[in-house]
Amino acid sequence: MNETLDNQSRMSLIDYRLSRAYETIDEAKLLANEGHYNAAFNRLYYACFYATLALFVLHNITTSTHVGVKTMLGLQFVSKGIIPKEYGKTYSRLFEIRHSGDYDDFVYCDKEMTEEYIPKAESFINTIKKLIQE
Repeated sequence: MNETLDNQSRMSLIDYRLSRAYETIDEAKLLANEGHYNAAFNRLYYACFYATLALFVLHNITTSTHVGVKTMLGLQFVSKGIIPKEYGKTYSRLFEIRHSGDYDDFVYCDKEMTEEYIPKAESFINTIKKLIQE
């Protein structure tokens, strides 16, 4: 789909996805403040997912699965040193926690985990935004 968009449409899609990333971080914070930690992790993952998709639009990278997004982020950006390894680890860990929280039984996130990952997710998104703006 990305390759069929004109430049203005691509930039609009990038802006939309970054906006969704920041909006979703805010949702995560609200959920965490109410003690809904599993749901907060879901939103943290999706915030980073939306930011990553924005970066992919810029670089004409397409994938149709969440695993594909994680893989392409690693191959195209982390392994090449464009994005620091710590952010690749953050994305992978959020992917794992979100997946477990959505599909496994007896998975509980807590306040401390959430407080650790909110700033990591925000930093991840801010780094992606800077890459896009360069």
